Amino acid sequence: MMPENGDLMAQSAALPANIDLYLHVRVLIGIILGLSVTRLVSGIAALVAHPGRYRIWPVHLGWVAWALVNVVTFWWWEFRLSLIPHWTFGLYFFICVYASMYYFLSVLLFPQDLEEYKGYQDYFLSRRRWFFGFAALTEALDVVDSLIKGEAHLRSLGLEYLLANAAFILVCGVAAITRNLRFHMLFAFGAAIYEISFFARYYATLN
Repeated sequence: MMPENGDLMAQSAALPANIDLYLHVRVLIGIILGLSVTRLVSGIAALVAHPGRYRIWPVHLGWVAWALVNVVTFWWWEFRLSLIPHWTFGLYFFICVYASMYYFLSVLLFPQDLEEYKGYQDYFLSRRRWFFGFAALTEALDVVDSLIKGEAHLRSLGLEYLLANAAFILVCGVAAITRNLRFHMLFAFGAAIYEISFFARYYATLN
């Protein structure tokens, strides 16, 4: 169930009073997310430009797609932060930490070099605990971020949102332990497809 038009109009009425604060905060968020997008896109470009340098692994590419979709949708929907009437340093710090999670994930997906590894499969599996630990933390922070935007916003996402986040965190725990290639393949592409589906259904428009 999406928020009623009356709720949106009431929220929008608060916009002129706090838009300057939001714009101030958005600058740093934009820098962090810009670095994340740059890392992911430049990593993909490097794979295209030098396909024979490292062994490409479909599971790795699945998580690259998941991360890129998350970064883009994060930037798109964080506009609702402009409706927050009172900003505190704690809230500002939380948003910065939350945005930074995507940069950590981007760096883990595309490190400076893979000289010590045979390819992306060898690298990713060796760093899976770090990656899935950050991924699980990011999803947990997303729930807090949704609550910050208001209880009405959190309710509008439905029970599916909370169940999907809980399931993702639990599966991340399993993925951090197992090296089963079929499991990792299903998880990576399932997560990417679901993320795209969820965005299309809930976040396609800002209103």
